[in-house]
Amino acid sequence: MPARRISARRVEPVPGEDSASIANLREAAKGCRRCPLWRDATQTVFGEGPDNAKVVFVGEQPGDQEDLAGKPFVGPAGKVFDAILDDAGVDRQKAYVTNAVKHFKFEPRGKRRIHSKPNAGEVQACRWWVGKELELIKPDLAVALGATAALSLLGKAIAVTKMRGQVIVREDGLRVFITIHPSFILRIHEPAEKEAERERFLADMKQVKRLMAA
Repeated sequence: MPARRISARRVEPVPGEDSASIANLREAAKGCRRCPLWRDATQTVFGEGPDNAKVVFVGEQPGDQEDLAGKPFVGPAGKVFDAILDDAGVDRQKAYVTNAVKHFKFEPRGKRRIHSKPNAGEVQACRWWVGKELELIKPDLAVALGATAALSLLGKAIAVTKMRGQVIVREDGLRVFITIHPSFILRIHEPAEKEAERERFLADMKQVKRLMAA
């Protein structure tokens, strides 16, 4: 198992409350104890990108490679995500990318760590961080990549397959675009079906680009 890189200093129950910047918030999140997931994770994996980004992409949680690197969307799903963003003409360097849950939740199987979906309580505990990220960045658009991200952004469960491609406006005025998580594409084994799903996600990202300009 990888060595944990959790800050040893004692942190108040709500670290980051007074953070005035994303950099301050990221530093405070290193000591997050809002749910038990920090105990087994290597480190907090916070959001990454410009603090004035027009669009914020929210995924589910860091995976094994993200947990080790300390950066979001750097594993297999991240590579699919980057490639499709590039095809859609969306510059990831100008977007802020984060996750609904900031610590890797997994089940050990031998030497492997298998992804385990965060539960509603864990998502709720981490909503505070996502809320602070949005509060400081003030994006024009948030993109929910999958059901967990939608739960985090909207505070309620929705059927992504039915709501995909739609924009939901929150009470605070933030537009939330609903789509799948790119890891869904990786789980499809049939080549033609995989390619079709990739094209659908590409169409979603092209719509995101149009919404960013609106």
